[in-house]
Amino acid sequence: MNKRTLGRNGPEVPALGLGCMGMSISYGETDDAESIATMHRAFELGCNLLVTSDAYGSGINESLIAQAIKGRRDQVLLATKFGNVGLGGGVPEGLSGGHPDYVALACDKSLQRLGVDVIDIYGLHRVDAAVPIEDTVGAMKKLVEQGKVRYLALSEAGAQTIRRAHAVHPMVAVETEYSLWSRDVETEILPTCRELGIGYMAYAPLGRGYLTATIKSVDALIAKDRRREHPRFLPENINKNNDLLKSLEAIASAHKATPAQVALAWLLAQGNDIVPIPGTKRRAYLEQNLAAAALQLSAGELAQLSAAFPPGVTAGTRYPEKQLKALGI
Repeated sequence: MNKRTLGRNGPEVPALGLGCMGMSISYGETDDAESIATMHRAFELGCNLLVTSDAYGSGINESLIAQAIKGRRDQVLLATKFGNVGLGGGVPEGLSGGHPDYVALACDKSLQRLGVDVIDIYGLHRVDAAVPIEDTVGAMKKLVEQGKVRYLALSEAGAQTIRRAHAVHPMVAVETEYSLWSRDVETEILPTCRELGIGYMAYAPLGRGYLTATIKSVDALIAKDRRREHPRFLPENINKNNDLLKSLEAIASAHKATPAQVALAWLLAQGNDIVPIPGTKRRAYLEQNLAAAALQLSAGELAQLSAAFPPGVTAGTRYPEKQLKALGI
């Protein structure tokens, strides 16, 4: 697996990381044994960056990762987050997701669940609009000074918040959705990160599975799949979005690759500061995703994909209305 440096002064990481959320929540039935086997296979293939959050099943995903990394801690880079109260990160009464007093509590609980002494990359999952970012990051900075955390990160923060946070303590990465069908970060977020020397971890790089070209109808999702609540997967939108897949599928066919691999190769080609973190709980899909790091698209093919998926073309917002309010603060 090729390596990339996360940010100007961050750690060396694999070109592709492994998002672990779907192993525990949101996408279909869980299979802990296969999820652990998938993580072990990732380590074998040089993909040692695991990305999680205390909000994924209220800590369940962190506990699952603890099982997978037992006896292998020195092989793994752990990235976890706190502060996404709406998704399941429980906060004691009187505090909020970004309250300085909560930061220390959340970190200690994550360390305990993960079974480790230090977290490699610790991120604020959602910015708390009720707390100045300087106060939240000030508390996160103390975790670095105490040796509980090595690097700090933000998730889904606005450009000005990124600047203010970075002035308190260097951010090694910003984790935000980025893919062919979610390119809005190219306007302000990505340029801000590049100006400040902050790395970029792209979550949902396959459009929550849509860019695999295997979910062309909401009927492809089981009843309990959370994507049924996402506007882009609603029948009136997914039918429009299907037209976007033609170029992706054609280029995949020409390379004898999967559409997912082409979508990841396009994202990797957008800059060496970008580290996509596709999620999967199956070894077969992991192997396919990681093979995208070796797929070379021509300049013409990259341009063709960019033209087929211009910013704003996707039908439907990327989150339901309620969740949109927590983004870009």
